[in-house]
Amino acid sequence: MVFDNSTEKDKKEEENKDVKDKKEKAADINIDKLLSMLKSSGRNYDADKIQRSFDYAKEMHSGQFRNSGEPYIVHPIAVAEIVAALGLDTDSICAAFLHDTVEDCSDKTNLNEIARLFGADVSMLVDGLTKIEDINIIDKEEAHMENIRKMLLAMSKDIRVIFIKLCDRLHNMRTLDAKPENKRRMTALETMHVYAPLAHRLGMQRVKQELENLALAYLDPIGYSEISAHVEEKYGQNKDFLDNLRYSISAKLDEYGIEKYTLEGRVKTVYSLYRKIYNQNKSFDEIYDFYALRIIVNTELECYTALGIIHEMFKSVPGRFKDYISTPKPNMYQSLHTTVIGRDGIPFEVQIRTREMHHIAEYGVAAHWKYKSGEQSRAEVDEKLQWISKLLDVENEAIDPDDFMHALKIDIFHDETFVFTPKGDVIALPQGSTVIDFAYAIHSQVGNRMVGAKINGMIAPIDKIPQNGEIVEIITSQSSKGPSRDWLKIVKTGEARNKIRQWFKREKRAENIVMGRADIEKEIARCGRGSTEAQRLEIISNVAKRVGMKEADDLCNAVGYGGIAVSKIASKIKDEYERIVRPTEPADIITEAEQVVTKKPKNIRSDSGIIINGEGGYSVKFAKCCNPLPGDSVIGFITKGYGVSIHKRDCPNVVRGMQNEEFFRRWIPAEWDPSVTKSKGLYEAIIIIKAENNISLIAEITSALAEMKVSVTQINTKNRTDEEMTLSLGIGCKNIDHYNSIVSRLKGIKSVLSVTRGFNQ
Repeated sequence: MVFDNSTEKDKKEEENKDVKDKKEKAADINIDKLLSMLKSSGRNYDADKIQRSFDYAKEMHSGQFRNSGEPYIVHPIAVAEIVAALGLDTDSICAAFLHDTVEDCSDKTNLNEIARLFGADVSMLVDGLTKIEDINIIDKEEAHMENIRKMLLAMSKDIRVIFIKLCDRLHNMRTLDAKPENKRRMTALETMHVYAPLAHRLGMQRVKQELENLALAYLDPIGYSEISAHVEEKYGQNKDFLDNLRYSISAKLDEYGIEKYTLEGRVKTVYSLYRKIYNQNKSFDEIYDFYALRIIVNTELECYTALGIIHEMFKSVPGRFKDYISTPKPNMYQSLHTTVIGRDGIPFEVQIRTREMHHIAEYGVAAHWKYKSGEQSRAEVDEKLQWISKLLDVENEAIDPDDFMHALKIDIFHDETFVFTPKGDVIALPQGSTVIDFAYAIHSQVGNRMVGAKINGMIAPIDKIPQNGEIVEIITSQSSKGPSRDWLKIVKTGEARNKIRQWFKREKRAENIVMGRADIEKEIARCGRGSTEAQRLEIISNVAKRVGMKEADDLCNAVGYGGIAVSKIASKIKDEYERIVRPTEPADIITEAEQVVTKKPKNIRSDSGIIINGEGGYSVKFAKCCNPLPGDSVIGFITKGYGVSIHKRDCPNVVRGMQNEEFFRRWIPAEWDPSVTKSKGLYEAIIIIKAENNISLIAEITSALAEMKVSVTQINTKNRTDEEMTLSLGIGCKNIDHYNSIVSRLKGIKSVLSVTRGFNQ
């Protein structure tokens, strides 16, 4: 039998011809267009170095093709052209050509070779743009976080890294169609969550808007199409609207003698409309800034003159005026925004700015970055980028991916609220930030010594969220004992959370170790049957070494102050438990507590409300030094003849007791029976109230408690001066939630400065 293999031969010949055509096409690619653009810019570029970097990149990427079938070198050229359009320097353009060589051509080149051929600066920029591929990370989320961390660290050393990365991402988004569906969605999602907000934070509005629109088209193509159709329809119905506005406003500007101005009209971007329509549940008719006019003038004075003209010609919409000239955004954006109603009853927004402001609005920090050009010193640029340093302070402490990404999203990607200090300084905070966040934004010592706050002259609770334009005054005291652990649940910014953790890490190590050890031992108890003290210590020590810490106490300390979440080391704890505690081996009986555990039947409910080492039925008493409430984190102490004494984990007596070797082994894990938190029984809690010395204070406090039907078991005046007084109250509470509601009500009393949990020493 004879087989005809002509079809197979034809296929191979076709493939060979295709490869040959691609190689010939790649050989013809040059950068004449880019060099021409650089020459016409009037800036001093090193054309020879740029040509050499292109030739080198072309050689390295030889034989590589993109998903679209184009030679790979097309991508670096496109990135270099976008970089050049931003006005960046020679080394930035060279790095744009070379940004994928080390990552994709590691068998041909490396960073040392890049440094030898093109200099240390170019090598450093390429390094900042190269993903970490050779690290031992199993979790994809953690690997992704490490790459973002690396980029931000490089960005802190040289801002050009992020400019080039944004240009790289922009071209990738423009050509994303060639990627598989799952890759398109993943890239679009990362663009929306990381790169578009980062461009916004850098003030690069053109890049940000294009990234958002491109990402939305892949993430929600139906919603994108619907909004685009609405835009075309509405714009078509009023296509002469913007032209008529430009004509009438232009005539008025001429009348007032404003010269050499520019008038631009635009409609709102698809993504901006999408957010308002879908996220804010608004209709098209409720969007006041669908149409917008931009007036670009020469001086700041002319900005305010033009604003007066607009308000003279049209009726303004109340509450829709923003002055970002006197109060610039953190990304240096400056402009006047006002929304007015046109003669046809159509609302539109007017933005007024100078030419310099417009350049910054379009290109952000990149507009300021004239590297080594003398137009602006490095120190001045660094001052405008202090937020990067704050972010890095946070990410250096954020050990797990969740903490890092939470800090990134809150601190960098949220809209800002502008709040004033009593001296008139403006503090920019992410929306939703509290008074505590404000205090730590001023200085860590202000936050650590805060005992209260005033908003617009009125006492406010420390969890209050200040609004735009409000004046916030932080009340501090040298006698303050420092921040509360509860603040970690209240603050919104990573900066504040990091500074609070740093304080506990530095000042409360012994307490952290107690709390952290109890949390870890609780996780060990979830792994299965009982374990001995020696086994638990071995487990903790081994886990500590696996996360890069020297001693078990270091791990307990990190868990205690919040540097590491127990959930993030749970798998390692389970691994060590399975290895150390043999399932068939009986647990060694070492302590009195463990002897009791071996004798009692399994019973997860407890008449006392407390479960010890996973068991109920113990004789317990509640320590009077700290008065634990259902919902508090607790720990037990084996007494001699009086059962187990239950303490709050942050009780000073627990901290001191754990440091005493004689008593250390008598502390055992304890927790509340979940059913107790729903019971109607009352437990005593001590609260300490600091307040202004007011003759009616006690009456106001007792009246407030009576309204809430809270019983008072004791009341004492601890310290009293002409200005302030401190009260100690014993009150009956059902659980920690009930306690928090009582505290919240007391904080609302005008003369009350602070309310804290008390301890009986």
